Amino acid sequence: MQTFECPKCGAPVTYDPNFATSAHCPYCQSQLAVPNEMRGEPARVIPRIDINIGPQVAATASKALWFVALIPVVIVMIVLAGVFGAISQIRRALVPLSTPIATRDRPTGSRTSDPANAFASVTLKFGSEGIGPGMMTDARSIATDGQGNIYVGEYSGGRVQVFDSSGKFITQWIADPKMPLRGLAVDRRGSVYVVQRGVITRYDGQTGKSLGTVAYSEGNGFDDVTVTPEGGLVCPWYSGRDDIVRFDTAGKVTQIIRAAISTPADRSELDTRVAVDGRGNIYALGSFTNGVFKFNRDGKFINRFGGPGRQAGQLSAVNAIAVDGKGRVFVSDTKGIQVFDADGRYLTVFDPGGVASGMVFNDKNELLIVSRSKVIKFALKE
Repeated sequence: MQTFECPKCGAPVTYDPNFATSAHCPYCQSQLAVPNEMRGEPARVIPRIDINIGPQVAATASKALWFVALIPVVIVMIVLAGVFGAISQIRRALVPLSTPIATRDRPTGSRTSDPANAFASVTLKFGSEGIGPGMMTDARSIATDGQGNIYVGEYSGGRVQVFDSSGKFITQWIADPKMPLRGLAVDRRGSVYVVQRGVITRYDGQTGKSLGTVAYSEGNGFDDVTVTPEGGLVCPWYSGRDDIVRFDTAGKVTQIIRAAISTPADRSELDTRVAVDGRGNIYALGSFTNGVFKFNRDGKFINRFGGPGRQAGQLSAVNAIAVDGKGRVFVSDTKGIQVFDADGRYLTVFDPGGVASGMVFNDKNELLIVSRSKVIKFALKE
């Protein structure tokens, strides 16, 4: 059995890849089509051929086949014996038994300078699999506040953990334990915005106390949330269509981009991730379209890039999006983390050491990612 994420509520949906073309979501009760790329090949049936032969002929043929089958096995054993014998002679000739063989110790500690590639180098790594403080299980969301504290949200169970900038555990609290945690954002003051059940709830980041929900007159149905440079919010809304809604710092709606992705893409989008750059431009990442859609501060569509495919600059099974202080766009997919300039031109790709389910930049323009049970920080080439 395998699972995929429900495009309507984000819950894990179980299916049999060899037989199922559709699946049922136990959370939102939706009947879903299994994506083509996740369907396995049906079992091949080998036809049975009956040949009527006598028992004596069958017994003779069976013995002959058994003898023939043993011949290649014996040959392989003879060859291997000769090879291993030769290797043993060479080793005895070159390396005396008393000569120690030098080994390299494995690096330890949470800090490392091992590069992901020439573009990004790891400067901090912490976390492990588990449910204790500082440990994580299926963490998919990450955010930072103005003090550099790191917030990590787990998809199942609603747990949010808080770490300082060096990865030291500070505290933890639980949002809604019954629903998947779809999105997480933190403003500079440490207020945490969590997306569950299509609702955005605001929490005190240190205590986990609920401070109310973000009101929207058209109802619930939010996919994700990100904080603007001014402290407002940008949120994709999927209930009925793929809108993008902008709120100011007081929670007032200031902009709605109607059918933001389905209009330029000419197809519906039910799972959208968003990021905002320093100028207020919005970048919407479509999980169904595998594309990035850019809108200016006024909500006007500017550009589309990415698109489905396996080549450099094309996207497949996207997870997260973030924009750094230089306006470069980072997209996590099956290739790793692909980097584009502000106009959508492909720059490079690097391996983050896991699936980057969530990404965020801090004030130092360092990239932080979360990958199931660990957080990794990267310093980037300027």
